[in-house]
Amino acid sequence: MINQINTKNYEKMETCIQIFQNNVNNMRTGRASPTLLHGIYIEYFGSKTSLREVCNIVVENTNTLKINVFDSSITTLIRKAILNSNLDLNPIVHGKDILIQIPTLTEERRMQLIKVIRIDAENSRICIRNIRRDANDKIKKLLKSKMISEDEERTEEVKIQKMTDKYIKKIDSILSKKEIELMKF
Repeated sequence: MINQINTKNYEKMETCIQIFQNNVNNMRTGRASPTLLHGIYIEYFGSKTSLREVCNIVVENTNTLKINVFDSSITTLIRKAILNSNLDLNPIVHGKDILIQIPTLTEERRMQLIKVIRIDAENSRICIRNIRRDANDKIKKLLKSKMISEDEERTEEVKIQKMTDKYIKKIDSILSKKEIELMKF
């Protein structure tokens, strides 16, 4: 029973880290990166389809992404999806391809992005702490129902706290790397 609790905690905390890492990766840093467009979907043959499935996204140079569309009939759909994605990008249709110039970040915009990342990091920390609280509640229920002893309860709470500390350090590490990346000119 305790092993199941620990396994579920591990999985949930890993998921929190992955979500935070994805959010950080999608944050624009002034450099062209295909991961910037991974969260964009279009309506293609009646289903929601990722851009990665209908085109090839390559970095042409440090500030330009080039999208090689497989089916030229959906070029306008892709352009509209990018415009509506809240990424502040302006795609330019160039024949069958789409070019996206990534504007350089101003100091003010960099500071705004850092604030957004810090808020997201704090939300991820809260998620981790909520997982810890739920796990501790389950351990206390096991103690109440006399399935474990008080010593086992203390041991498990210490394990859960160590796991929590480890994942919060991971969040802090990801945050500091992204802040450094954003402040480079």
